[in-house]
Amino acid sequence: MASTWSTATSAPAPVPAAAALRTRLAASASVLGLRQVHAVLPPNRIGIGIGRAIIASVMAAFGPPLPGTRVTPVRAGEVRGEWVRAAGVAHGTRAIYFIHGSGYVVCSARTHRGLASRLSKATGLPVFVIDYRLAPEHRFPAAARDVEAGYRWLREQGFRPHDLVVGGDSAGGHLALDLVLENLRTGTEQPAGVFTFSPLLDLTLGLAETQDRLRPDPMAPARVGRRLLELYTVGHPPDSPRLRLVVPAGAALPPMLVQAAAEEMLSADARAWHDMIVAAGGRCELELWPGRIHVFQALPLLVPEAAPALRRAAAFVKGALAQADSPIDTKAG
Repeated sequence: MASTWSTATSAPAPVPAAAALRTRLAASASVLGLRQVHAVLPPNRIGIGIGRAIIASVMAAFGPPLPGTRVTPVRAGEVRGEWVRAAGVAHGTRAIYFIHGSGYVVCSARTHRGLASRLSKATGLPVFVIDYRLAPEHRFPAAARDVEAGYRWLREQGFRPHDLVVGGDSAGGHLALDLVLENLRTGTEQPAGVFTFSPLLDLTLGLAETQDRLRPDPMAPARVGRRLLELYTVGHPPDSPRLRLVVPAGAALPPMLVQAAAEEMLSADARAWHDMIVAAGGRCELELWPGRIHVFQALPLLVPEAAPALRRAAAFVKGALAQADSPIDTKAG
């Protein structure tokens, strides 16, 4: 698959046709282990606490921060998060704004520190990971408002929108798209680009449930994911604005990249995301990687495909920033 993002950098390796043996074995083992554990955890304080600990342990074991990573906590009014810089990466005029996922309930900036460090190394950019409020302690629209606040804060720190690329995984993808749509609604300038890993789009998990029936997802059954999401959306119908995201035709959108495992539960959401953006007239590259591990990019010690996928994401980031600098893109935006 040739890169369509920029001619300024050489194209990274193409998406492979088949998953590595280690990736296939990890998925099969997870179906027998991690999926079964998540299936029986109750959606209460104890169950959520156990779930948070399990995911944090998996992320730490298979995607720890790179040696020499520097982390700077941020506590500025309503904004909570951290700057993550790989060794040798300095603060400058450009950055990645990353929005972590895991059902609005489970993860944090800390759990995604390893992924952020690898994004920083691959792009040469500092990564700001927003630590938005989690459900059930904080319900809709708390997370979405925190993400907006983080974007405003970055601009107040001197970052121009076309010097920022927004990234997100899983529910963080839903929040990233919500941010883009809110920018449209409020007339706020868009970032240079948006990339997502295994993005969530349908908060009813209807698309995911259909995919899960075809082949069990290694992370958790669709019904478990739905219980998590309902802790955030309780009291709001699924078609509420900012929950069911709709991109208007002809909207001025930044270029986007969507990566997902081809057989994971949210692969249907990834396809729907891509199709909706393209139908609205936007530019969106869809990459379906072989395998079925959710957000495999965060688990490089487990999934060999993680490293080449991150290189392709880094190429997108660099290309989006280069295109945002061009006179043609400036006039078009």
